[in-house]
Amino acid sequence: MRVADFFCGGGGFSEGFRQAGFEIVFAVDKWLPAVTTYKGNKPGVNVIQEDVIHISLLPDEEFEEIVPDSEVIIGSPPCQAFSHSNKSGNADKTLGIELINAYLRIIARKKYKEESVLKFWVLENVPGVREYIKEEYTAADLGLTGDFILRPHDGASGIYNAKHFGAPTNRKRYLCGEFPKPIETNTDETVITMRQLLDSLGNPLGQEPAVVIDVNYPDFTLPRNQLSDHQYVHELAPFEWETAKRLKQDKGYMGKMAFPENLDRPARTVMATMSASSREAMILEYGPGRYRLPTVREAASMMSFPIDYRFYGASRGIKHTLVGNAVPPKMSYAIAKAMARAENISVPDHYLPIHHDPNIPFFNLNGMECMMNRERPRRETAKFKYHIPYLIINSYRVELTNYHSDFEKKLFHWTVEIHYSQGKKNANVFTPKVTRRIIDERYRAAINEFLAQQSFVTCNEFQRAFCMTASDRRENNVLGPYEMLKRVREFIDVNMDDCEKNVQVQIDESPYNLPQAILIGYYVLRHIIHRMEDL
Repeated sequence: MRVADFFCGGGGFSEGFRQAGFEIVFAVDKWLPAVTTYKGNKPGVNVIQEDVIHISLLPDEEFEEIVPDSEVIIGSPPCQAFSHSNKSGNADKTLGIELINAYLRIIARKKYKEESVLKFWVLENVPGVREYIKEEYTAADLGLTGDFILRPHDGASGIYNAKHFGAPTNRKRYLCGEFPKPIETNTDETVITMRQLLDSLGNPLGQEPAVVIDVNYPDFTLPRNQLSDHQYVHELAPFEWETAKRLKQDKGYMGKMAFPENLDRPARTVMATMSASSREAMILEYGPGRYRLPTVREAASMMSFPIDYRFYGASRGIKHTLVGNAVPPKMSYAIAKAMARAENISVPDHYLPIHHDPNIPFFNLNGMECMMNRERPRRETAKFKYHIPYLIINSYRVELTNYHSDFEKKLFHWTVEIHYSQGKKNANVFTPKVTRRIIDERYRAAINEFLAQQSFVTCNEFQRAFCMTASDRRENNVLGPYEMLKRVREFIDVNMDDCEKNVQVQIDESPYNLPQAILIGYYVLRHIIHRMEDL
């Protein structure tokens, strides 16, 4: 059967159909590196760089001239707007919806024309897209003439996880359209793990294994010296991985994430940007106290690309984007196999190696030197908001912030607040007055001693310390807000056991009851900030 691929990216969706023996006759994407990567891995396919919205609106004659008839149409409109990782799901959906409508318009034009040959079509996107695709579309909804009704959610439409089709990644996606239900090949107990994947590829700077067995396609091997985009290391500087660790394991009320990655599970969702200092950063251990990012090849194998697949980008960033934006080939193969089964068509029983286009130049990352990033000073009006590290009790935490400063006049004001829970319904902020008499007598002397040991600076000087790099603060023996919060946490740990930390103490103002460790942390920090303000 013939396949046309819209928003084809680097060819992940098409790759599964190629492996299943389908004939790919057309592909289109707007991004040049994606088009080049597609051409490099699938010579002979008519691939064009064009805007899908523009194609969907062409007059009939021109539309049919560009878009050939095919039994299968697949497409994965850009999903950033619908992802919950983009502005917590609050990103503008206008363009995303327009791209989906363009794809559905193309489907309708091919499906409802005279002597149509279209049998199956699939739209792939993040799960959040479900609520933005209507139950049915009339011709008028899509700017077309006719009396048809297109129902995208019928049949086998639903949320599928790539790990259940053999891809070593926990990647949930919504599939809708007209297609038979793909059959899962793996259970949660038989999924391919990160450890299996990393072991198969070997240490990026090592010499073993001499022959790489593809963890996703065990009947395919490749000499190590032919494995592209793997023999280099992007090591993280301490300030990068320390920031990522803090965001992963001490991010308010959001759940803890593994640091480094849990190798006994499939990879988390591979992102289009391989960030280093974010909560979503994918970080691998690289010796005691050292960490690195995955290579492009490792990320590609997580997505179930075969090890002979090439990514034609001029930089690591472009290659990672090509990988992260793709549809996992293992998932698309399962879809293709279900279609073939429905049509009583056999599929190859072994992996079909890729024949690359020799005329397209390929930039290989192997052997490149990745310089460790250096921390840069923050701008002088940088904002700060963080709590006493790893101290959240009964949904309470003590936060230090400069958010109430006059940033235009560069008059900085530091504030200590008690935060409770999160979200619009449950979150609360408290700034009660806490006097010495409320503090248990057992801790008063220790608090006095701790405060007497501190060196106090003005609020503006504290801001300047915050804007310095961590290494500069260490070299100059300067205390910034992160270090201050860490000191307060250490003081609490030295003077209170876990039972004492959780003791409820009554206070005179809302919230009227606080865990003892929260109360003391708040009291100590407020005292420090008041001394800074007095200066």
